[in-house]
Amino acid sequence: MPARAAGTLDTLFAPTSVAVIGASRREGSVGHTLFRNILSAEYSGVVYPVNRHWESVGGVRCYPSVAELPQPPELAVVIVPAPDVASTLLQLAQRGTRNAVIVSSGFKEIGGDGIRREEEIVRIATRYGMRLVGPNCFGVINTAPGVRLNATFSDVLPPTGSIAFISQSGALGHGILRHAHAMGIGFTKFVSVGNRAGIDETDLLQTLGEDDSTRVILLYLESLANGRRFLEVAREATARKPVLLIKSGRTALGEQAVRSHTGNLAHAHSDRLFDAVFDEAGVLRAGSISELFQMARIFSASPLPRGGRLAILTNSGGPGILAADAAARAALTLPELPERTRRRLAPQLPPHSSVRNPLDITADAKSASYAAALKGLLGEDSIDSILLIATPTGETTGRAVAETVVKTAERQTKPLVTCLFGIGDLSEEVSYLEAHGIPNFTFPEEAASALAHLAAYAEIRARTPETPTRFPVRRYRIRAPTARGGPGARPAMPDAEVRRLLESYGFALPPSRTIRTEAEALEAAQEIGYPVVLKAVSPDILHKTDVGAVALHLANWSDLVTALGAMRERLRRGAPRARIEGFRIEKEIRGGTEVILGIKRDPDFGPVLLFGLGGVFVEALEDVNFRPAPVTRASVKRLLASVRGTRLLEGMRGEPPRDLPALEEAIARLSQLAVEQERIAELDINPLLVLPRGQGVFAVDCRVITT
Repeated sequence: MPARAAGTLDTLFAPTSVAVIGASRREGSVGHTLFRNILSAEYSGVVYPVNRHWESVGGVRCYPSVAELPQPPELAVVIVPAPDVASTLLQLAQRGTRNAVIVSSGFKEIGGDGIRREEEIVRIATRYGMRLVGPNCFGVINTAPGVRLNATFSDVLPPTGSIAFISQSGALGHGILRHAHAMGIGFTKFVSVGNRAGIDETDLLQTLGEDDSTRVILLYLESLANGRRFLEVAREATARKPVLLIKSGRTALGEQAVRSHTGNLAHAHSDRLFDAVFDEAGVLRAGSISELFQMARIFSASPLPRGGRLAILTNSGGPGILAADAAARAALTLPELPERTRRRLAPQLPPHSSVRNPLDITADAKSASYAAALKGLLGEDSIDSILLIATPTGETTGRAVAETVVKTAERQTKPLVTCLFGIGDLSEEVSYLEAHGIPNFTFPEEAASALAHLAAYAEIRARTPETPTRFPVRRYRIRAPTARGGPGARPAMPDAEVRRLLESYGFALPPSRTIRTEAEALEAAQEIGYPVVLKAVSPDILHKTDVGAVALHLANWSDLVTALGAMRERLRRGAPRARIEGFRIEKEIRGGTEVILGIKRDPDFGPVLLFGLGGVFVEALEDVNFRPAPVTRASVKRLLASVRGTRLLEGMRGEPPRDLPALEEAIARLSQLAVEQERIAELDINPLLVLPRGQGVFAVDCRVITT
């Protein structure tokens, strides 16, 4: 359990005094590099080196122990051998230090004794209310002019900016700091969380979400310390500012074997679950470090667009076409310019200009042409953002284009990015543009992708807060979950209890009766009405189609008798050890489309819903997606939209549209069930039949695994 401490993290990021325990004069050592970095960054507070082997470090008096410091430091940076960290931390805590960055490694990451060492420092921190960063971390940075703290072993202090960065990898953090410095990208704060024995990414996200100096938050994650809490905190943070994330690795969703379709799919597609969680939280995920930086640049400099309608202004056809293709892939639209706008612009542009979208003003364009076209697009209500592509030609130099863009867009109210092409060096022109708040991208595809992310965040900010719908539940019909299964199996809920559970939560099930004999089968079928379906009832058979435990399209008594005899023989051969408790005769529902709904109780995110195309091909097609429960109406719609097969439900090639409102309600009801019935580990409704519009949905088959 990580150590937690109440209060803000102000004294972590802006301490008035810092002690470096393990500061050193030995060139190349972490203790030497880190202490030198604090001094060279011109830290505004008091810094104390602590090391019994030196009288001074970097020209500063060195203290032999924590006990001999003239005052308790507000922040301690600990760089001592792992076995000595606990005693050092205890001395600091007893003197009153409440923030510690433990750079030392040799803890949980190495296993064995390292795990016990980490547990000990957590106990100390918890006892004294100390905030820990690390161990095994890279350190912290605050570039604020009144602080200028570089408590890392990176010799690069990035310029002050509006971006904060949280990293689970120290090495990656170091590389990103150097890259950002080379690109002139400014940061407010940087934190490497290491093993997360204390402060984790969610604590920092909460703090930085409330930090007025931070406009954009970047995260590099390999896992989440607490997925459910991250989801809640990220929702609050993204309502105020963009949170951009890159996540590597894949985390298994459960240690035990899974037996349901939902469990198998969730296990196989854990990264897709992270995508769903990030989407629900409003977090934007980058596919690469390069893309993360492109996103950070545009978010730190641009206003939010009203939508995803892009205009491309170019003086070269090829790059304009590439940009249009990239925009289409990124789900941006290129609306036609209104006729009145085209008539107004045409006389101000070169004769052969294509006054459409992309707006190609040709290689003959002069600065005045760019100014006229850009002014027209900035004032056009049907355009939300603009990508300006320029290849300097003749008198129209890169500098002339840059100055024209800056002057024309001086009071821009919509996102504008540029893409300058040229044989020569255009770095000065690019710097000029970016110094005036206009991001420049090397390639049109990068620019289109960045603008698409900007539009996506604008949609996130426009979301209306909702509360999940609550449905009446006939709780008196729900029994305490019981389960039955073979030796070593995870417990499956009996069939009759599954049906009662679903009916209690408002799901419609086909009329049915459980029978044992042929005579009972004929009587039940006559009562229910043909056509019927025959199913085996067994706690040991979870996937009935795998062993032939389902017979469909039984139109009369002869079909039923034949199917019953054949099923008994198949089960005798294919599932000889299965306990057959009887058979169920069920009304066959026709005219529906099969989908799957499911629940998986994830150790990180709690109850998670699954939706996708159903039936026997669900694991082959894998057209499924997830959402953490509880869900709102809007998140249900996003879940449906994320599955390609949903288009089949909207009506295609003469097929009538299906009852999507009833399906949405079924997902919301299952969400409530998932939250309230905590003993359910996995649940499949497969298939759920979605009938034509107005006719509802039917839960045809369901299996439940309990804890």
